Amino acid sequence: MKTLFEGNRRWSERMREADPGFFTRLMQQQTPRYLWIGCADSRGAATEIVDMMPGEVFVHRNLANQVLHADLNCLSVMQFAIDGLKVRHVLVVGHYGCGGVRAALENLRVGLADNWFRHVQDIRNRHQDFLDALPDDTSRLDALCELNVLEQALNACRTTVVQDAWERGQTVEVHGLVYGLADGLLQDLRMSATSLEQAEQAHRQALEAVRDRYLARAAAAAAQGAAVP
Repeated sequence: MKTLFEGNRRWSERMREADPGFFTRLMQQQTPRYLWIGCADSRGAATEIVDMMPGEVFVHRNLANQVLHADLNCLSVMQFAIDGLKVRHVLVVGHYGCGGVRAALENLRVGLADNWFRHVQDIRNRHQDFLDALPDDTSRLDALCELNVLEQALNACRTTVVQDAWERGQTVEVHGLVYGLADGLLQDLRMSATSLEQAEQAHRQALEAVRDRYLARAAAAAAQGAAVP
């Protein structure tokens, strides 16, 4: 705890030195344009990843960045962000090497969270043939991380919160992104939508793109291996 408070004081001092009016402005308004729905992983701090300041991104995080229709926590955050703060972009952000996705992929038992990861296992089961066609565990994990993002982005589009916003003409765009721990870069999975019809089509196209990319990569690796004497 001592380390925590010392770090907080250093940060506060740096902020006030760089911008004396920062905290005054921060108290007076909260007008983020983005809602970030990400994984609770400690390595994925939303504002740092996109180089934004506190107040610019509204954040909800849970294990394996899921958007579930029975999760009142996530839905409440979405409604507050969309109805109250008028965010324009809902970002569903996964990350490669996700421990929750790995647990679902490999049927690892971790405790109470097994029930939460069951939803990711459902995604795995729907795409089992594709995942089995990939040559190694890393490829399967990376692919399932992407598939999970696409499914959760579609779930976000199907929530009553987003549907109601679209029906009243409010501009809300949902996006599916994945974050690379190895290089710190975000990747656009081309799952973006401003209507349910657009979401369904974008989801189908993004799924095909994931499958094509990983299978092409696997085929190239196999061909290269066969060429080695």
